Amino acid sequence: MDVSTTPLIDRSLSAFARGYTWLPGLLGGRSGGVARTRVLGKPALVVRGPEAVRFFYDERNVRRSGALPGPVLSTLFGHDAVHTLDGDAHRARKEFFLPLLDPGRIAGLVEHVSAAWDDAAREWSKQGRVVLFDAASVVLTRGVCDWAGIRLDGDSAVAELARDLVAMVDGFATAGPRHFRARRARSRQEQDFTRLVEDVRAGRATAPQGSVLAAVCAHRESTGELLHPHTAAVELLNVIRPTVAISWFVAYAAHALHLHLTPRRRDRLRDGDIPYAAAFAHEVRRFYPFAPYLGGLAVRDLSWRDVAVPAGAMVLLDVFGQNHDDALWGDPHVFRPERFLEHPVERDELIPQGGGEPRTGHRCPGEGLTIGLLEALAMRLADLEYTVPDQDLKISLHRIPARVRSGFAVEQVRVTGAT
Repeated sequence: MDVSTTPLIDRSLSAFARGYTWLPGLLGGRSGGVARTRVLGKPALVVRGPEAVRFFYDERNVRRSGALPGPVLSTLFGHDAVHTLDGDAHRARKEFFLPLLDPGRIAGLVEHVSAAWDDAAREWSKQGRVVLFDAASVVLTRGVCDWAGIRLDGDSAVAELARDLVAMVDGFATAGPRHFRARRARSRQEQDFTRLVEDVRAGRATAPQGSVLAAVCAHRESTGELLHPHTAAVELLNVIRPTVAISWFVAYAAHALHLHLTPRRRDRLRDGDIPYAAAFAHEVRRFYPFAPYLGGLAVRDLSWRDVAVPAGAMVLLDVFGQNHDDALWGDPHVFRPERFLEHPVERDELIPQGGGEPRTGHRCPGEGLTIGLLEALAMRLADLEYTVPDQDLKISLHRIPARVRSGFAVEQVRVTGAT
C-alpha cells in the first residue's frame, strides 16, 4: 500500500480548544467523511459513518492496546482495564462484563436505582433547591452499589463515593484542577476497592451470591489465574463508574423536558409509554454531547476511502459528528424522540457509547444498563412537579465532558403518582 508522507501539523491543542467541534470541523459536512491529521506526535486517520464504525472495530485494522493515553487511564478507565486489551485477553476479561447484557440483570439494576430515586424524591420535596445532576449521582451510586453487592456505611459514604466517581469522569479529558481531582479520586477508590476484593477473598467480608462483587472476585484471566486484586478493583469500578455517569444524561433529560418537549409529549413519559420512553432515551444519548470521539492504533498500513496512514498511526472515530450527521438523521440539531419510533435503532448508526458488537468487541457492555436506567428515570422525572428557577442552562461544546452548566436546579419539588 502506498502510505502518504505529506507533512501534517499536529492538532493536539485544537483537540483541547475545540472540544466536540474539533473532528466535525476537520471532516466538514461530508457524510462518511475521512481526513488525515496529526495528534500527540502521531499521524491520525479520522473517520465517520456506519461503514467506518465497522472498519474501526475490526481488530484486523485497529487495536485499542496502547491507544489510550496515560492520563485517561489514570482517571476514567484505570490501568490494566478491559479497554486496554485486544484479542483473546480482551474476550476472556469481557466474560466478566457479559452478564450485564442479560435483561434480568438490567431489570434488577433498574429496580434498585428506581427505589433509591423514589426515596430521594420524597426528601427533595422537603428541600428548597435541588441540583439534579448532583442528586442523581447520589441516587445512582446508592442503587448500583446495592445491586452490585457493595455495602456502603451510611449516607456520607454514598455521597463521598458519588463525588469521586463523578470526578473521574469529569476530569479525564482536561488539564488542571479537574484532572488532578480525577486522579486523586481514582487512586482513593482503587485503594478502597482493592481492600474490598482482598477482604472478600480472605473471608473477612461477604459478597452476596451472584452479585457483581462476587463475580469480579472469582473471575480468572485467560491464563487461568485470578485477577490481581488491583485489576479486580479497576474492573469493579468500571461497572460502578459508568452507571453513575448517567448523571450527565439525567441532567440532559431534564434539560430536554424543559426546553424541547411539549406538554403532550411529556405526558407520554408521565403516562408510562414505554416505547416513547425508549425513544426519548435514545434521543437524549444522540442529541446531547457525551463521548466526543474514540481512538485506536492502526494494526498495519491502512487506507480508508483512499486516505492512507501507516501502521501505528492513530485512528479516530468521530462519535459526536456521527450522532449529528445530517445524512443519517435528517434534522440532527432538532431534539425529536419520534425519529426512533419511525426508524429502528441501527447498531452502527447510533454510537454514543461506541459501536460494534458488545459481546465480542469494544462496544460498552453497559449500554443496555444505561438505556434501561434512562428510560426509567426519564419517566420518573416527567412525573415530578417542580419549578425551574433562573440559572445558566448553557452546554459548552468546548468542555469535555460537556454538562449543563448549572447542573439543572429545581425548586418546589412535588412527588406525584408514580413515585
